[in-house]
Amino acid sequence: MSPSTSPRLLAEKEVARHCTQDSCWVLLGTRVYDVTSFLRMHPGGEALLLQRSGKDVSPEMEGAPHRHSENARRWMEQYYIGELDGDSGTDEAVRERRKAGALTDRGTGDERTGEHATEEDENADYNRCSPVDLDKDLVDWRKPLAWQVGHLGEKYDAWVHQPVDRPIRLFGNPLMEAGTKTSWYWVPVVWLPVVFYFSWYCYTSLAKGTTRLNLASGVSVPIHKYCFPLLFLLGWFLWSFIEYCIHRFVFHMKPPAHNYYLIMIHFLLHGQHHKSPFDGSRLVFPPGLASLVVGSFYVILCRTLPEILGTSVFVGGLCGYVVYDMIHYYLHYGSPKRGSYMYGLKAYHVKHHFEHQRAGFGITSKFWDHPFNTVIPNEKY
Repeated sequence: MSPSTSPRLLAEKEVARHCTQDSCWVLLGTRVYDVTSFLRMHPGGEALLLQRSGKDVSPEMEGAPHRHSENARRWMEQYYIGELDGDSGTDEAVRERRKAGALTDRGTGDERTGEHATEEDENADYNRCSPVDLDKDLVDWRKPLAWQVGHLGEKYDAWVHQPVDRPIRLFGNPLMEAGTKTSWYWVPVVWLPVVFYFSWYCYTSLAKGTTRLNLASGVSVPIHKYCFPLLFLLGWFLWSFIEYCIHRFVFHMKPPAHNYYLIMIHFLLHGQHHKSPFDGSRLVFPPGLASLVVGSFYVILCRTLPEILGTSVFVGGLCGYVVYDMIHYYLHYGSPKRGSYMYGLKAYHVKHHFEHQRAGFGITSKFWDHPFNTVIPNEKY
């Protein structure tokens, strides 16, 4: 809703009627939000929002179990549809909601005096609690973004970590654009047959009893077929470390503000995912591009270890990668049961997107965040 447009006034009874999966509205003070499209994406699950539909969610935004970040509040503004009609409820209730709304504005740094806002800083165009303004945003969303982001310079890091709920077009060329998008199911369709084939190949090769590992000159030990599960798990464990390192040191590198090309590369690799975290077509890695990385690791392992051993470790790592991509997609679009492992992991990953972009790099688990001291801290109230 444009700032110059008079807000739509909605009766409290009308807001209360929108309490289903097909139409879910909530209040934040006297502001009304249609969060229907956000139900599936909500970190706490659909049920949590539906329980509060038609009601004021100010207490939940401010306190336990999760104080919402400034980015989360900014994100919510994309669903703003109007104001609660002051004549639709008791004066006391409306005053309480206005008070809650004022507290929320102060929490997001939007303090106002009378009718006018305080002076905003030089980054005001993208540091506001509002949807994408096609005319005032730092990039032109009507054009491909890949060639624009490099010009943002020092403003790129702040801009890319303020997420929006809209699709991104990276390239003008339809073929190049299509190459950056992948439906989630293509990952298991392409890679699981490879995992099954190499698993069978490695197990049957080890079963012949001819594979030996040379420890020193004239000293070698036989590798039994029952060692395959251990080698497979070793590969999976190795992948978990690679996953952490790639996410932290490659995807979350901070490109120099003066380097146009590094900023563009960062945006193509991972920045676009943080800018639009619920773009379902870019939550998994395209198999064509992934094959270059997968092939490199295969060559490295097979030159480091005997061919069968290297392949056994590789196939475990490849299986770990498939699970990683599937879990990553589920963390963005799934609705895990409250209290489950996946529920905690989803909340952890959403905190990484909205509040702690320099921590919480583990996707399938938090294991490597502990030794590297990048665990997202528990909230205190």
